[in-house]
Amino acid sequence: MKKIFYCFLFLLFANYSIAQKIQILTDSIHLSFRGLSVVDKKVIWVSGNKGTVGKSEDGGKSWKWMMVKGFEKTDFRDIEAFDKTTAVIMSVGEPAYILRTTDGGNSWKIVFEDHSKGMFLDAMEFWNEQSGIVIGDPIDDLFFIARTFDGGKTWQNIPGKYRPVADSAEACFASSGTNIRKLNKGEAVFVSGGQAAHLFIRDKKIKIPLIQGKQTTGANSIAVKNDKTMVIVGGDFSNKDDTEKNCVITFDGGKTFSAPQVSPSGYRSCVEYLYKNTWLTCGLNGVDISTDNGMTWKNISKESFHVCRKSKKGKVVFLAGNDGKIAKLIP
Repeated sequence: MKKIFYCFLFLLFANYSIAQKIQILTDSIHLSFRGLSVVDKKVIWVSGNKGTVGKSEDGGKSWKWMMVKGFEKTDFRDIEAFDKTTAVIMSVGEPAYILRTTDGGNSWKIVFEDHSKGMFLDAMEFWNEQSGIVIGDPIDDLFFIARTFDGGKTWQNIPGKYRPVADSAEACFASSGTNIRKLNKGEAVFVSGGQAAHLFIRDKKIKIPLIQGKQTTGANSIAVKNDKTMVIVGGDFSNKDDTEKNCVITFDGGKTFSAPQVSPSGYRSCVEYLYKNTWLTCGLNGVDISTDNGMTWKNISKESFHVCRKSKKGKVVFLAGNDGKIAKLIP
C-alpha cells in the first residue's frame, strides 16, 4: 500500500510539472523586449528597442504602447516598475540614460545621464521602492556601479576604489536585466561573462564553472532563493542549442557549485526563482522549468524569450522576447 501511495504522489507531481505551459498574450509586433517588471497579477510593464515601453493594467489582456519622446532609437534593456504610474527605465549604449515616470508613462524625466567613453549599462535591481542599484560594463577595468536611495529620482556613482575589478575582455550581458540581484536587505550580487565568468558577492570575486572564453559566452543571469542558494544561467548566445556548461547551482553562497543532472535546453538569458524548489529559465530556443532546485530541467516550450519575471506581489509569472512576444506561465 505504501509503494502504491508513493507511486501515486510521483505521478501526480509529474503530471503537475507537465501541465505547466506558456500562454502567448502578444506577438507579431516588430519589437524586442528585454525589460520586464511585474508588479502584481494585473500591472505589468515591458521595455525594449525603438524607445518603446508597454504597460498592462489587466493582467496582459490589453496593452498601452508608448514611445519615449526624444528616445525613439534607444534600446531600453531594463525596467523597474513600482505601480501603474511609477517606473524607471534604463538605456544601453553611449551615452547612458535612466529615465523615470510618475504619470503612467505619458512623460519621462531624465534622472541619470553619462557620456563617458565606453559607457554601457546592463541591469538594474531594487531592494524596495527607494533603494536601488545599476551596473554597467567595465570602464578602465572597473565595473560601473551607481546607487539610488530615493526611488530612482537621483543616482550617485560608486567611487572607483569600491568597484570590482574586471579581467581582460570580461563584461556583463544586458540580456534580461537580471545579472544583478538583491542578496538580502542590504547587499546585491552580480555575474559576468566574456573571456571570464565570475560571481561577485560582497568583496569576493568567484570563478563560475560556466562555458567562457569568447565574447558570446559566460553568465547572463542569476536568481536568488536565499543568501546560500542561487542558480546562474548563460552559455553561448551564438549557439542557442548548446547545453554545455549553461547552468550551475550553489547551495553555500558561492563556495562550491553543482552542475545540473539535466541541463536547460540551450543558451539561457534569464532565470527566475518562483517558489519552494521551483525555478524558471528562458532563452532563444525555449523555456525550461525545474522543481528540484535546478538539478534537473524540463523543457515546457520551444518559444523564444529573453526574460521571465515573477510578480513582486503574488505568484504570477510573465515572459517577454523578440517580435513583441509577451506570455504568461500557466500553472
